[in-house]
Amino acid sequence: MCSPDWSEVAIDSVFLGGGTPTMLDPDDLAELLTGLKEHFRIVPEAEVSVEANPDTVDGASLRALREAGYSRLSMGAQSFDAGVLASLERIHQPESVRRAFVDARGAGYDDVNLDLIYGAQGESLDDWQATLGQTLDLRPEHVSAYALTVEANTPLGRQVAGGQRPEPDADLQADMFESACSILARAGYEHYEVSNWALPGRECRHNLNYWRRGAYLGLGAGAHSHRDSRRWWNIRAPEAYLRAVEAGDFPVGGHEQLGEQEIRTEEFFLRLRTREGVPVEWVSPEQAYPFEAEGLLVLRDGSYALTERGMFLANEVVLALAG
Repeated sequence: MCSPDWSEVAIDSVFLGGGTPTMLDPDDLAELLTGLKEHFRIVPEAEVSVEANPDTVDGASLRALREAGYSRLSMGAQSFDAGVLASLERIHQPESVRRAFVDARGAGYDDVNLDLIYGAQGESLDDWQATLGQTLDLRPEHVSAYALTVEANTPLGRQVAGGQRPEPDADLQADMFESACSILARAGYEHYEVSNWALPGRECRHNLNYWRRGAYLGLGAGAHSHRDSRRWWNIRAPEAYLRAVEAGDFPVGGHEQLGEQEIRTEEFFLRLRTREGVPVEWVSPEQAYPFEAEGLLVLRDGSYALTERGMFLANEVVLALAG
């Protein structure tokens, strides 16, 4: 497989994920961003995001990142409850999030996201609402809130499979999702995707690009890329990835060419997760009616979109409508 030419693509968002500052110091990150700008056409007003863990940044490192050109910060807060953080096996404390957030503001960041997780073992609805309240006390521009899920071959997955921990309570998670919707809405945040809320005009560009099936290039071991009807992913093992790069080879680990039906299904699935929804002609009235009657789907401005209740059940609704 040959590498597509990206030299003429105007890039308006750059994202360094995986809690990057835990692995590279600010000088390395500055050098990395400089190198990207030398090889790609990144527009001056691009959103340049970097992920951080609260315990791995301070005022000096955040100022250095901001001065290097990183304009958006996404922090894994997860919760403002120490017991919930312990259940999630996070090493930071709630005060670490507050300190890091204040440091970020002091460093000049006016575009900050806080990642939250709800439904951990031992977390009550009151605990979750308290976390939302403390999040709003900080007033980040963006909030991501994800229901805790159990995945096989993870420590949590093995604990649940072995009976050491219970499955997350789906009914409680539904109540927590409903609380997030109402509390964040009252505070002026717009619910623009199933798990994401933002103040007006502060939606995350790189996320929107994924949900709109835009082109993206992933750099690094195991990173995924997409352009037109083709998707590919890099070699997963870091050592093998580096050997391929050092040899001048394109470090692809696999690829797939999507057919028209696959593209349509994928676009349907992604767009229906957002407040934009899908064009009305993509769904027949007969298909839509049962979900409208249950309050899961609504016809709005020429598009079918999920209600907030429908967003919590997005996977089920999308699979039924796309089938």
